[in-house]
Amino acid sequence: MVSSAHRCLPGGGATRGPPAPDGEGSHLVILRHTDRTVQGLGSARRGALRVFEDGGVPGLPLDRFRRHVDRVRPGALWPADAGPLRARVVAGGRSNLTYEVTDGTRSWIVRRPPLGHVLATAHDMSREHRVMSALAGTSVPVPRTYLLCEDPDVLGAPFYVMEMVEGTPYRGADELAPLGAERVAAIAGRMIDTLVDLHRVDPAEVGLADFGRPRGFLERQVRRWKKQLDASRSRDLDGAAELHALLEANVPPESAPAIVHGDYRLDNLLVGADDRVAAVLDWEMATLGDPLTDLALLLVYMKRTAPVPGRAEATRAPGFPSPDEVVARYAERSGRDLSAIGFYVGLACFKLAVISEGIHYRYLRGQTVGEGFGAIGDAVEPLLRSGIAAIEGA
Repeated sequence: MVSSAHRCLPGGGATRGPPAPDGEGSHLVILRHTDRTVQGLGSARRGALRVFEDGGVPGLPLDRFRRHVDRVRPGALWPADAGPLRARVVAGGRSNLTYEVTDGTRSWIVRRPPLGHVLATAHDMSREHRVMSALAGTSVPVPRTYLLCEDPDVLGAPFYVMEMVEGTPYRGADELAPLGAERVAAIAGRMIDTLVDLHRVDPAEVGLADFGRPRGFLERQVRRWKKQLDASRSRDLDGAAELHALLEANVPPESAPAIVHGDYRLDNLLVGADDRVAAVLDWEMATLGDPLTDLALLLVYMKRTAPVPGRAEATRAPGFPSPDEVVARYAERSGRDLSAIGFYVGLACFKLAVISEGIHYRYLRGQTVGEGFGAIGDAVEPLLRSGIAAIEGA
């Protein structure tokens, strides 16, 4: 068996990996998921205090975490005389688990897979770590990475440690509206421009030439999400077979390949005090493929009102561009052909439906952490119907 030290990679350099298949001396504390004073991976909102509660943090045994970091990266995160570590689950995520760990002076972010049912190829910590490490120094803002551990014996699952970036992940119109329409428009515009910047990065130039298989990407996506749905299905779903058949029959010629984020939306970005994008987060689905899948998923997030992973309410803030304006800005700045966007929107609806069904599957089995999962299952069939309408041109 390979030792954990050998399977845990320090530093922020890009690490190689397979192409994408389509407390000792520590005190554990946890923040209530209902407490919204601290959002995402950024700083405390509007000067609110960070409130910790005594108790165990699911999935993050701090004694083992501290011993491991001290062994593989001694002194890199905290000095030898650092005080007890504390941690909290960061509210907002519905897939991989995100924790803030602090020694009382500094803070870091730890990411690991969910505690329960994990689909094949999902929740790949090495992918997140690798793509963020590779993008460091490009025009795409990402957190600095410190350590990747692929040995599940350390914490019970692979994990990585990254920089805690100051910023706000805007989720609702109530959070954006006080900024005023002009600032909201600027933030949304930079969201689109950052996506274009990502899609302009040459994968080979940043060491990601083998990060995925762009050829046949769309066909594999259709097959992959059908396979994922079959693995998490707990009930009959009206529209699932029809949408899958429409996707299979309408695959367009693919756009020029690029690095694909896989879950790009406003609340997966941290926006700094200057209203610029400070960091792009949540790279667990990143790969090489057709970048229009990122744009289409963003559009579906914008249009949805049913409960899905991610929230659409932010798009209702005064100044936020319409979906048509988003498409026009992306097309102008990227130069890509968007004539087949209906297919991509249909695929995005299918993908979100499958993800929602997977979360619903884990929720029914008591394998989710936090609140707000009970209504996720209600989103699945409306998403399937929306996908059918998009492909049929409605």
